[in-house]
Amino acid sequence: MKSIWIANDHGGYQLKQRFLAYFDENNLSYSDIGCYSTDIVRYPYYAAKVAQAVSSGEADRGILICSTGIGMSIIANKYKHVRAALCTGSLQARLTRAHNDSNVLCIGGMITGEMAALDILDIWLNEEYIGGRHNISLGLIEEAEGCLCTSENWIPQNGAL
Repeated sequence: MKSIWIANDHGGYQLKQRFLAYFDENNLSYSDIGCYSTDIVRYPYYAAKVAQAVSSGEADRGILICSTGIGMSIIANKYKHVRAALCTGSLQARLTRAHNDSNVLCIGGMITGEMAALDILDIWLNEEYIGGRHNISLGLIEEAEGCLCTSENWIPQNGAL
């Protein structure tokens, strides 16, 4: 894995700190895109940075943390080649990697407890895509992206980051 890009909004700041410690403990390469406090920010700016990195191949995987994980997953899935999965449990983490080859994990910093979140993270990072019959569905997603997604990526113009 090249690297993991991770970002959060104010609602995900505390959980991100624990995830960064996990990365350090496991010698994983990562880029922390922000935000760097609990001050209120707008999650689409941070989700866009991570989703663009995954979409372009600059990052192998992305992790997005907001209060619920929902907002981050909505914007991340607008990007071509991004398969962002909102996970609230370990089975979802296992199956979204094994069946969907998800490359962005979205998680709720205010709704998922720390121990459950670390379990989700560990499983999501280590589970392998099994391919086989699941390649058919991923091929259909790629086909749909060819029709639904443009080659342009949204880059915030107001200097929010």
